[in-house]
Amino acid sequence: MNKLKMKNLNFPMLGKKTNNNRLVYLDNASTTFKHAYVIEAERKYETEYSANIHRGIYFISEKATREYEEVRSKVKHFINAKKETEIIFTSGSTGSLNLIAYSYGRTFLKKNDEIWISSLEHHSNIIPWQIICSEIGCKLRIIPINKDHTVKKIPFGKQAKLLAITCISNAIGVANPIRNWIKQAKERNIKVVLDAAQAVPHFKMDVQELDCDFLVFSGHKIYGPTGVGILYGKEKLLETMVPYQTGGDMVKEVTFQKTIYADLPAKFEAGTPNISGVIGFGAAIDFVNKIKFQPIAQNTIFQKAKEKLIQIGAKIVGEEFGKIQVPILSFTLQNIHPHDIATILDQKGIAVRAGHLCAQPLLNLLNVPALTRVSLGEYNTDNDIDSLIDGIKFVKKVLKC
Repeated sequence: MNKLKMKNLNFPMLGKKTNNNRLVYLDNASTTFKHAYVIEAERKYETEYSANIHRGIYFISEKATREYEEVRSKVKHFINAKKETEIIFTSGSTGSLNLIAYSYGRTFLKKNDEIWISSLEHHSNIIPWQIICSEIGCKLRIIPINKDHTVKKIPFGKQAKLLAITCISNAIGVANPIRNWIKQAKERNIKVVLDAAQAVPHFKMDVQELDCDFLVFSGHKIYGPTGVGILYGKEKLLETMVPYQTGGDMVKEVTFQKTIYADLPAKFEAGTPNISGVIGFGAAIDFVNKIKFQPIAQNTIFQKAKEKLIQIGAKIVGEEFGKIQVPILSFTLQNIHPHDIATILDQKGIAVRAGHLCAQPLLNLLNVPALTRVSLGEYNTDNDIDSLIDGIKFVKKVLKC
């Protein structure tokens, strides 16, 4: 059996057709296809021991609880957290960031405190902090950059209390200098939130080595289910934070007079969770652990895509900020709108992302209204790049550009 057929078996979405063409999927920074391990893990839960967790004392409930909590242990080792109680299951990176903003913000931040973010942030790491600022009276500060787009030293003042930054831009694939910034923050006792959604699929993240206070990522970026995310937080911080949501399974005792919250991690996991999704996420971690994390410079398919795009007139956007660290290529074509590119490519079965990429402030800084983004995953091949380039040539022919 050839390698392509093997990959199609491992990722059932591969080999599908769209618009009567072979599907060429190049939107992995948005979401990745599920591995067969993941689908089977979810299927087994739904068909063999589908029951609620942490509640029942019957066999299938206890099995579901064991399988669910085993994933927490896998995540602990995956990011090298100290304790399983530091791992909170959420709906995704967005849910995790909102939890931090709500729970940490309402517990620790005060009027005139400063929250610092970078220019590379996804909207999910901007809007929650804007809301906290409007409600509490904090100040949202943007890390300044020079005219050549290099980043200055962060001018933290006495009121700086939180640094919330992405590891890698979802829009342009460029990394923030997180180790340097964390060092600056720690010297001033400033807490650090890391959005690792785009980093985790490509780099080993070690929260103890990084010494971040919080880290978030999503299951669907690493070949797992949608609707599952991780919030890592240092235990001492999580213990002192107020719950983000309330309800079942996050309490020790409830009376009409008062409620005593459950210990970590249950305090932040109200209600029935996405049980099958979490179990599937565990299978995705098993798969990713088998993939060797390699520097982007060694990814020949990525280098081929970049070179071929430039050869046909595409302008790669974002390298002003530094070297692209993950297989994301966002580009413009002269006189062609990104939405037109994506629409015509779709006719050829090629799936790319087009628009502001949930990073409007960054695109405003780059002075572009929209981008076309190509992002690669574990299953992409040389043939996919050839199809992309042929597709863009077709776009230019159709639009006579």
